[in-house]
Amino acid sequence: MQWLLIEPAILDQERRQRLANGLSVDWIGIALVALWLGALEIVLDKGQREDWFQSNFIIAFAAMSAAAFVLFVPWELTREDPIVDLRLMGRRQFLGSFIMMMMVGAAMFSTTQLLPQLLQENFRYTATLSGLALMPGGLAMLVMMPIAGKVTNYVQPKYLMAAGMLLLALSMWHMTSLEPNASFDYFAWARVYQMIGMPFLFVPITTLSYSDLPADKTNQASALINVARNLGGSIGVSMAIAALAQRAQFHQARLTEHLVPSSPQYQQSLRQAAEHFASQGASQPDAQQQAIGWLGQLVQAQSSLLSYIDVFWGFALVAVLLIPLALLLLRPVKERAAPAAH
Repeated sequence: MQWLLIEPAILDQERRQRLANGLSVDWIGIALVALWLGALEIVLDKGQREDWFQSNFIIAFAAMSAAAFVLFVPWELTREDPIVDLRLMGRRQFLGSFIMMMMVGAAMFSTTQLLPQLLQENFRYTATLSGLALMPGGLAMLVMMPIAGKVTNYVQPKYLMAAGMLLLALSMWHMTSLEPNASFDYFAWARVYQMIGMPFLFVPITTLSYSDLPADKTNQASALINVARNLGGSIGVSMAIAALAQRAQFHQARLTEHLVPSSPQYQQSLRQAAEHFASQGASQPDAQQQAIGWLGQLVQAQSSLLSYIDVFWGFALVAVLLIPLALLLLRPVKERAAPAAH
C-alpha cells in the first residue's frame, strides 16, 4: 500500500524547487482578502435586517471591507507570487467568464433561497414539500450536465453560454406568471426550467476561463471562478431580499390606496367578508373586525406575491443583458483546455 502515498515525479520536482528557492506565503494578502470578503459577507447578510446604511454596524463593516479591498488590489498586483493573481482580470476572456459566473451564482443561489421562502410563507407549504418542489430541478441539472459537456466538444462555448443565458431569462420570465392559486406542478416545472440551462453555463464558462491561460495559472483561475460563483450568490441573495422588502412596501402602498370608505369595491368586499364571518357564528362587531383584518392580510399576501414577480423580472432582464457579453466580448476557443474540477 506504500505506492499509494508516493508523489508523482513532477509534483515532487515542483515541491523541491519551491523549497530550494525558499517557501514564501503571502500572509498579508491572505489577511486582506479574508478581511475584505468576510466583512462584505457580514454586510450582505445583515444589511436588510439592520436597515443597511442607517446602521452604524453596517457602515463600520462596509468601511472595513472597502479599505481592505483598496489595500488588497495594489498589494497583490505588486507581488511575484500573490495569493490571488488579479492580473488574470486583465484578460478579456477570463474577465467575461468571471462576470458570467457571478450572474450564474446569483441566479442559482437566489432562486434556491427564494422559492422555498415563497412556498412556505405565501403558499403554506411545509419544508418537506418545498424541498420536493425543488428536487425535479436538481434531477434535470444532473441529467443535462454530461449532455452539456458533450455538446461543448462540437459547439463554441460562447454560443452555449448565450443559449444558457437565454434559457435562464425565459425561466425567470415564466415565473412572472405566478398566481395565488399556483399548483405544486407549476413550481416543480418552474424549477426544472431554471436548472435545465445551468449546465450550458457552468461547463462553457469553465472551458472559456481556462482557454487562453498558461498551464501554471489554472489553479489561480479555478479559485477566482469559485469566488465569482460564491460572491455572485451572496450579492444576488442580498439584493433579492432587499428588493423583496422594498417592492412589497411599494405594492402595499399602492393597493391600500383603494381601501378607502368611499370606494364601492371596498365596501362591497368588506360587507361580503363580514357576512361570511357572521355566518360562522361571529357577532356583528367581531365579524366587522375580522373582515377588516382579512382584507389587510389579503393586501399583504398580494403585495408579497407581486414583489416576488418583480424580482424574477429583474433576473430575467439581467440575463438578457448578459447575452451580448457572451456573443461580443468572448472570443471563440481554438484549443480547448480540459476544465479543472471544482
